[in-house]
Amino acid sequence: MTAPLLAVDAPSMLFRAFYALPKTITGSDGKPVNALLGAANLILREVEKFQPRAVVLCFGPDAADYRVELYPGYHADRPEVPEELQPQFEACGDFFGAFNWIVATHESLEADDLLGSYARVEAEAGGRALVLTGDRDMYQCATDRVTVLYVRTGSSGAEEVTPEEVRRRYGIPPALVPDFIALRGDPSDGLPGAKGVGEKTAAELLREHGSLEALLDGALRISRPKLRTTLVESRDELLAFKRIATLQDAQVERPPDSPTDWAGAAAAARERGMNRLAERLAQMAE
Repeated sequence: MTAPLLAVDAPSMLFRAFYALPKTITGSDGKPVNALLGAANLILREVEKFQPRAVVLCFGPDAADYRVELYPGYHADRPEVPEELQPQFEACGDFFGAFNWIVATHESLEADDLLGSYARVEAEAGGRALVLTGDRDMYQCATDRVTVLYVRTGSSGAEEVTPEEVRRRYGIPPALVPDFIALRGDPSDGLPGAKGVGEKTAAELLREHGSLEALLDGALRISRPKLRTTLVESRDELLAFKRIATLQDAQVERPPDSPTDWAGAAAAARERGMNRLAERLAQMAE
């Protein structure tokens, strides 16, 4: 079987690691390296399991301008990057570049958009892609050639989310995930959804009507008065939520094969005082 491309939601992994590991984990300069170390371990776990042909770490702005223009509350309540984490973000290029992993950054689109774009390009070329993330919005990427590796807090490894698993969890196919988010809402992104519509109702409505647009077009025929009023009055806002939740094409090219450089990774880890990780990587190099 062809080796897959592993596309990584790098900010998600870094934030997760930063809050999971103590800031007392420091490098030779005395500054925290907990996020770099934890993110490396999260990614390496999947690299060892799946043996990808290349690893792409995706970065981008926290909130794309066009999404904020569509809804000013988008990401409005997200905290600033902690002071001890910002330098670790800036060190990613040098550190993960030493692993021979590709670090991709988009100036205007978010990391999620890059992830989806790399997965799509790989699938269109006849390959397989794995999307490593802690964001369920990425379930929309799942296809017969793209598997979402969903990292949950406290889990021992990423869960493999296929199209069948999306249907089992949400009762809808991956293509309707943006419609589902628009109706149900997404507190982590600051999207309120349709008033009074929860997960179960959102899935039922989409199964019945086939899409958010079809649901809104037929809203006047809905028998429940409160729901009918909500959908009619919130039409434009709900369509904006769907556009926000829909991944955009970042116009990426399919990356070349780029196997992990275990020796280079070991040297980079040792340079930053990550001695246990360095020993493990050196053993992989041998």
